[in-house]
Parts: sequence; structure tokens; C-alpha cells
Amino acid sequence: MELNIAQTTKGQSVALQSQFTNRHGLIAGATGTGKTVTLQVLAEQFSKIGVPVFMADVKGDLSGLAQTGQASTKMKERLSTLNIQEPVWSAFPVMFWDVFGKAGHPVRTTVSEMGPLLLSRIMGLNDTQYSVLQVLFKIADDGQLLLLDTKDIDALIKTVSENLDKFKAEYGHISPA
Repeated sequence: MELNIAQTTKGQSVALQSQFTNRHGLIAGATGTGKTVTLQVLAEQFSKIGVPVFMADVKGDLSGLAQTGQASTKMKERLSTLNIQEPVWSAFPVMFWDVFGKAGHPVRTTVSEMGPLLLSRIMGLNDTQYSVLQVLFKIADDGQLLLLDTKDIDALIKTVSENLDKFKAEYGHISPA
């Protein structure tokens, strides 16, 4: 099956064979060179053949996939100049995910999956606090403890602080503070 991803100025279709779409790729370029449009077209074509697409879009440039498009005057002029027919506009199934769960589907993950580096950045920890968090994650990993949420971290901190001597022998000095 072919994914029609572009059209030349001579009206020839540029296609991607679906059996080769599991390969790695890179879309790079300067501002205004069509990276976002390329991603949008690829997502649309994959959606048309029933392939779910996950795209991280921090700026919201791809959110238009959820709505039926329409040609602007400028676009109509460009299509006319290139002798290209106006596309059939359609919307695609989109689910917006939201870290905070307020403007979309909540993103759910465990503290263990985040790891100490990401968690320390989210929490705005300093280097010393980050180091302590690394030790806590190591203790949790060694004990095969799953840290689901911040309550689990609090419980682990309490356990470690109550048993400092036991953990110092294996993990080095851990500040009670």
C-alpha cells in the first residue's frame, strides 16, 4: 500500500511504500521549511490506513489534525499557480494528552518510570537533593520496590531515615536531613 505524501509541480504523486514505514527517519530543517506540514501529512496518511500515530507536539502546531481543514485565499492561489486540485479536507481521530489532566487525557506514569533525573527536574531539586534522590531510587531498585507516586517516595524516605545505619553500610553516608 502506498502513502501519498506529496505532489510535484508537474502533478506527479510522491509516495511512501507502507512496508518501509517501520524504518528510522529524520525530518530536519530551518524554520519555515515544512517540517510540521510533513509530519502532519505523514500522520494523516498513516491514520487513513489504520495505523495509530503518537506525536509529541509541545507547541500545538499539529492540533489542527482534529478539525476539517479549509483552503485560504493564498493557498487557493498557490494551488492554481501549480495547477493542483484542492485536496479533500477531513478531520482525523485525535486524543490530546495532558500532563496535568486538565486540557486532555491525563498522562499516567509511575515515579519509577520517570527516574531520578526527570523527577528532580520536575521538582526543581538542587544537586544535593538530586544525589539523595538517586540513592533512594537505587535502594528502591535493589529492593524491587515500585515507586508509584510521591507518597511512595515519602514512605521510602521515612524507611531510610529510620534505618540509616543499615543503608549507610551498603550505600554510603546518607544525610538524615
